Amino acid sequence: MYQGQSAPPGVTVRPRPHALPPHVPRLGVVWCPHWPVVVAGAAADEPVAVLHANRVMAHSLAAAADGVAVGQRRREAQARCPSLRIEQHDPARDARLFEAVVRAVGANVPRLEVTEPGLVTFAARGPARYFGGELPMAQMLVHTVTGALAPGALAAAGHLGVGVADGRFAAVVAARRSARTGEPLVVPAGGAATAAFLAPLSTQVLVTAAGVPVELVHLFQRLGLHRLGHLAELPEADLLARFGAMGVFARRLATGADERLPGTVDPPEGLAVQQAFDQPVHHSDALVFVGRQLAEQLVASLAADGRVCTRLLIVAETEHGERGERLWFRSAGLSAAAMVERVRWQLDAWAQQAEITAGVTLLRLDPVEARADDGVQLGLWGGRTQADEWAVRAVARLASIAGEQQVVVPAMNGGRHPQEAYTWVPAVTADLFDPGERLTAPAGTVGGPWPGRLPTPSPALVHNPPLPAMVTDVDGRPVRVTARGGVSAAPATLALDASLVPPAEARPQQVQAWAGPWPVEERWWDMARARRMARFQVLTDTERLLLLVVERGEWWLTAEWA
Repeated sequence: MYQGQSAPPGVTVRPRPHALPPHVPRLGVVWCPHWPVVVAGAAADEPVAVLHANRVMAHSLAAAADGVAVGQRRREAQARCPSLRIEQHDPARDARLFEAVVRAVGANVPRLEVTEPGLVTFAARGPARYFGGELPMAQMLVHTVTGALAPGALAAAGHLGVGVADGRFAAVVAARRSARTGEPLVVPAGGAATAAFLAPLSTQVLVTAAGVPVELVHLFQRLGLHRLGHLAELPEADLLARFGAMGVFARRLATGADERLPGTVDPPEGLAVQQAFDQPVHHSDALVFVGRQLAEQLVASLAADGRVCTRLLIVAETEHGERGERLWFRSAGLSAAAMVERVRWQLDAWAQQAEITAGVTLLRLDPVEARADDGVQLGLWGGRTQADEWAVRAVARLASIAGEQQVVVPAMNGGRHPQEAYTWVPAVTADLFDPGERLTAPAGTVGGPWPGRLPTPSPALVHNPPLPAMVTDVDGRPVRVTARGGVSAAPATLALDASLVPPAEARPQQVQAWAGPWPVEERWWDMARARRMARFQVLTDTERLLLLVVERGEWWLTAEWA
């Protein structure tokens, strides 16, 4: 009532509590809990943890039962569960294998977006009408996605979660609660129902489900705001004065009105960048380099207006008329490096799933949504500093002079031996501000899981190629390893080739302690590539801890620990 006209004198019109604006969409979310654990191939009763930057980011149910939790350091997680299997985070592999889930969901909904490997968001109103309601639609998606995965693939991580609610935040929370029970969860439509659903939840879900800074949530809790309902009851003006735009946004999340982040707008038309190829391109590396140029052009166009892309549409067309497109979302904004990573992930996933079977003739990056760029606060001690900024600019300048293929940085490659664990990749295709994405990938990235590889910690110095060495016993005779893994005598002296090492290291070194041998037999079925060797750890009188390998009766120094 009183719509379109002023209220009568003496009558105060108050908005309905927690009323959602009409533009808040009805969204559905499919969540595969602890997806990196699923990708790692964990058994149902196996304790497994996936680490990033030496902290647990995903774990199996068996590991959780022993006290392992997200955010723990590696040492603490292993102390709680000594039998814990450690895997390092590999976002490229997670995204590539998650494409099977995305395709299963995309076969039933017209448009979806990938927030991260393991989480898919889609507009629920249209599919719900087609499948006879939101609950039947959610149940159908559970059956479809489960069928797209290997039998028992989700057993180690939990149930598949499907949630439907008003707004992204409420839908994500519903999907996470659905994963606990194994049944889809549909929150009734309407602002009052959404607010009632969110009110009893801890404010900690703002971090896990919406990416609100953890420092802000900890401050809320120290001030007594332990529940979302407490936060929703506060006046918006007071939150703006005390916590700024992010505080207002957190309150909007608590009320369910979370359609957009602060400062989010639809970018103007004409910002999409694309590259058409006269000759179809069949190599993904070439497409990634083109994607790098397009991403830098797009980021520069948005930066000129003080904005950063939060939703990016990646489109590829082939000479056979095939068209693949995928929408990616990142609340903090997508940098040029993040865009290139998603282009690489998507091209690899399309190729693996046979969605693209011919050469690419068009690559397009379209910013669907953008928001104000808040910038990055450089650190004084640790974290990102001005020196990092200068280093990245120097690398970009050097690459433009010497060529993109000439400036390289190390990346984890996978392999059984230290010389195979890392490879060199062009610097322009890597995120130089976050080396953990490329330096902490699992050793099983390529053809893993590489049984028999060296356990952590990895050697600090790797000799590639290995240095020839001579290991003798107390009588000066060469130490031999028998076919059964026995040692002819205890190693007593180590000597390196004087022409390959500094003079200080050329003198014979006395062996203070040693361990081994550990036999390694590779590709016994392939006579051309078969290898048989034995590893030793040796501590010399110069306090050097060395990794030695004996193969075909010859000794080699392959690596050293600091």
